[in-house]
Amino acid sequence: MFRWTWKGPERSNASKSLNAIDQSEDTVEAKSSRTGAIVAMHQTGRPRWTPRDYGALAQQGFARNPIVYRSIRMIAEAAASVQILCQCGDERLNDHPVLALLRRPNEGQAGVDWLEMVFGHLLVSGNAYVEAVYGASALRELHALRPDRMKVIPGGDGWPEAYAYSVGSRTVRFVQETDSQPTNPILHLTLFHPHDDHYGLSPLEAAQTSLDVHNAAAGWNKALLDNSARPSGALVYAANEAGNLSDEQFERLKRELEEGYQGALNAGRPLLLEGGLDWKSMSMSPRDMDFIEAKNSAAREIALAFGVPPMLLGIPGDNTYANYAEANRAFWRQTVLPLATRCLQSLAIWLSPAFDAPFDLKVDLDQISALASEREALWRRVGDASFLSDDEKRAAVGYAPSVPDPETRDPEDGEGGS
Repeated sequence: MFRWTWKGPERSNASKSLNAIDQSEDTVEAKSSRTGAIVAMHQTGRPRWTPRDYGALAQQGFARNPIVYRSIRMIAEAAASVQILCQCGDERLNDHPVLALLRRPNEGQAGVDWLEMVFGHLLVSGNAYVEAVYGASALRELHALRPDRMKVIPGGDGWPEAYAYSVGSRTVRFVQETDSQPTNPILHLTLFHPHDDHYGLSPLEAAQTSLDVHNAAAGWNKALLDNSARPSGALVYAANEAGNLSDEQFERLKRELEEGYQGALNAGRPLLLEGGLDWKSMSMSPRDMDFIEAKNSAAREIALAFGVPPMLLGIPGDNTYANYAEANRAFWRQTVLPLATRCLQSLAIWLSPAFDAPFDLKVDLDQISALASEREALWRRVGDASFLSDDEKRAAVGYAPSVPDPETRDPEDGEGGS
């Protein structure tokens, strides 16, 4: 659900000039990258659409390819299902307002659904956009916006100065630096792209060749089934004194073959031939059968681009994991946790100004069943380390130092105790 919101007028050039004069009088030093002006020379103030066909990637990849669909769903669902911890300094807070916001980011979505949408957009396009909606004085809602409708408008320093979201003939412009709210209205999450300053690179783009091969192999299989699930043959006409077939006879014979003997419904139907006609079946050579291995190889490369072990997708071949549990642990450690961690860190940095104090958002590793054996081994090793204090053991497993109970403190401290 998308809600149109009024963001207020932009500041005039005169007010910007006055602000610049005030800053110069107060000798406020502003830091900026020296390469920012070079980056922005050819694109200042001009919108830059996503330099890829998001619709084609979503349609040919996610909507039509089972390997891509399952890979994205597995990663997005796993990353959205993690238990989120809020930590301010050394204190872990269970009732922080940001946790309530992430559990119900808006009226139409639960937290898991919203996070799955954000991660799904990030995996399909390499970009994800989150809008912050403020009420009278506080942050009220978070919305995930479609990447194909968003464009970046770079500023003079090379960083985005605004974002434009278009639906049909309507466009909403989100100015990043505004005095009406403590945070920027848009958070732009990207995956690393070596050739683009503003947009991320989708795993689908890296696997596009393998995706085309896999889809072509599936189309080949479908065509084979449509032709009675066997290779085509040749209908040979033994010419006699009557000569070759006339054009009318040739077209009639071709039409009868297409209408009466092709397709899955006509599989196994006997072929009735007239005099002088002979059916020669053509078998597939070993080279023709290589398409099966080519399809499996393409599926493994797609899974590799997304970081999903082929064993978890049911792809036959050279599985490098001893068992399913080991593959599942590798999937969480190498794919899900890095993605969830970097997105939660970006959300924490973006949302912190809207609350009283800065905070960190982390994944609660103790609540991930796939990592239960690793956590159990860690707890055992730390518990057996006699050279560590209790607070050092707590820090080693990710907990804050313990707070002593006032009723059990040492009487020499002069506070409480018995």
